[in-house]
Amino acid sequence: MNNENMIIIGAGAAGLCAAIVSARVGQRVVLLEQNNKIGKKILVSGNGKCNIDNKYINVNRFHSQNPRFIEEVLEGYDFDVVEKFFISIGLELVEGKEGKMFPMSLQASSVVELLEYEAKRVGVQIICDCTVTSINKEAGTFTVETSQGTKTCEQLVLASGSPAAPQLGGSNSGYAFTAKIGHTLIPRHPSLVQLCSEESWVKGCAGVKVAGVAKLYANGEYITEKKGDLLFTNYGISGLAILDLSREVSTRLANFDYCELNLDLMPEMSKEKITNLLLKRIKEGSDKPLTLWLQGIMNKKLIPVILEQSKCKVKIEKDLNRKEIGKLVYTIKNLKLSINDTKGFAGAEVATGGIDTTEVNPQTMESNLVPNLFFSGEILDVDGDRGGFNFHFAWVCGLRLGCNLK
Repeated sequence: MNNENMIIIGAGAAGLCAAIVSARVGQRVVLLEQNNKIGKKILVSGNGKCNIDNKYINVNRFHSQNPRFIEEVLEGYDFDVVEKFFISIGLELVEGKEGKMFPMSLQASSVVELLEYEAKRVGVQIICDCTVTSINKEAGTFTVETSQGTKTCEQLVLASGSPAAPQLGGSNSGYAFTAKIGHTLIPRHPSLVQLCSEESWVKGCAGVKVAGVAKLYANGEYITEKKGDLLFTNYGISGLAILDLSREVSTRLANFDYCELNLDLMPEMSKEKITNLLLKRIKEGSDKPLTLWLQGIMNKKLIPVILEQSKCKVKIEKDLNRKEIGKLVYTIKNLKLSINDTKGFAGAEVATGGIDTTEVNPQTMESNLVPNLFFSGEILDVDGDRGGFNFHFAWVCGLRLGCNLK
């Protein structure tokens, strides 16, 4: 049994950063990872390019039941501070769209390998394939039972993430212990996740992708809207706009609200502009079927749905009039899709909820209930928007934790 200064559970972004910074200030650190390799979520992020951070950090891009905690954690830790950390390990960054930051190599493996090298260089002991089975504290010492033996430490860091993406090691492993010692847990729901629908028509539109706007209604009340890609699938709908909406949808569904999306399939054109375009396209005497006529402006898989939802009464081009055109245009701008579920944690990039942050010191990430117990990253009740914000919070937690050790 080895007694270490610090044990960190979880070798993701938050755990790796905390390990490096803590070791740099003289801590003897052991980093435990249940997977066979470190940084699995880092490796798949940004389609393998690793959207490592966002240049334009704003507290409004993060969510929690305790927003003040986010403000205090991020204060003084903007993108420039995180960039300096990456430069210190030899990683250069480049900017993509919407302020997204990537490694200059555009390879997520570069991020993981440089983090691993730096961790080992400063003396961090990394142990993979190590599952933690129990944690206890007695007389100021934490005892950590693992699949690779018993380990003890003076300071313990839980950076074990959330249940999102269990195929990459996501789990609730850190929650049982924190609940046992009295920490409050905020319920967890999938976020940045695809949405499911029981409506049969989506299967016929599977594979269709449009640039649109998705408006969310819950129990008939408008909630919010997001602009971006809409991708119809066999199970429902995905795309960037849907991922951005999913946090709100997931929370509403958990409260048993009825959720419906109104999809604007042509957001760059006003109703008037689409109406005038369609009126100009009508040719007198034409017997062209409406299903074919509409292919001049949209994907043919969407046309049967547009015609059904619009309740358009005509079948051929020459019978169209302003009233029937109005019905079509309204539906193009307001295609309805009911949502009954999400793809769950298996499809989610992150999770809402976590450890109640009112019980955590935002300056040091230390528990207010248990001395020398620290939290880092997604295990906390903080989640960010798509675009590198969740990674930013993870890096900042690690930096704060390591830089403010007693």
